[in-house]
Amino acid sequence: MLLAWSGGKDAAWALHVLRQRGVEVVALLTTVNADHDRVAMQGIRRDVLAAQARAAGLPLLEAPISSQCDNAAYEASFADALARAQARWPRAGTVAFGDLYLSDIRAWREALCARHGWRIHTPLFPADTAALARTMLREGLVAHLTCVDTTQLDAAFAGHAFDDALLDALPPGCDPCGENGEFHTLVSAGPMLASPLQLVPGDRVLRDGRFMYADFALAS
Repeated sequence: MLLAWSGGKDAAWALHVLRQRGVEVVALLTTVNADHDRVAMQGIRRDVLAAQARAAGLPLLEAPISSQCDNAAYEASFADALARAQARWPRAGTVAFGDLYLSDIRAWREALCARHGWRIHTPLFPADTAALARTMLREGLVAHLTCVDTTQLDAAFAGHAFDDALLDALPPGCDPCGENGEFHTLVSAGPMLASPLQLVPGDRVLRDGRFMYADFALAS
């Protein structure tokens, strides 16, 4: 089984749950913005992504896209990554995703993968995200917010640790796991990683007049 890996907490927790259930994950599959050398949406640096994969003990497959790519270009890159995975692991035929409760997104992923002969698996779906967020923290997950949609959440939350204080401070209507796109995260430690990543915070940048990104780099 492949795991769609964003570098964020939901994908990381999906890996943890799959391993707890005895499911073999053979590789991580990540969509990367080739123009910026970062994970699409999360804004995670490519070398940080590689460090996560090493800590998870898994090879990394990248599906490169451009900043201006349309759905057709996205699907073509994703399909190419699936083909490379199939060639390397002929028995693999399923992609796991960290979806929590959005049925329409899950259905879209299912249709996308089916067009290329793959099934999907969503080990966290459906989730009580308030309970899930607290469970992640209780069991040792460490993450920070790398992207905040400022139309849904104050920009000041960008760069904040994903912790109990954050969950207590989120405004009413904001999903505790950011499932509606309120925020995206970067995982640096947890039961799915053999060793923690040593990261240092960097600049915060507003993009497209809407998304506040907080940069994190590997400590030198």
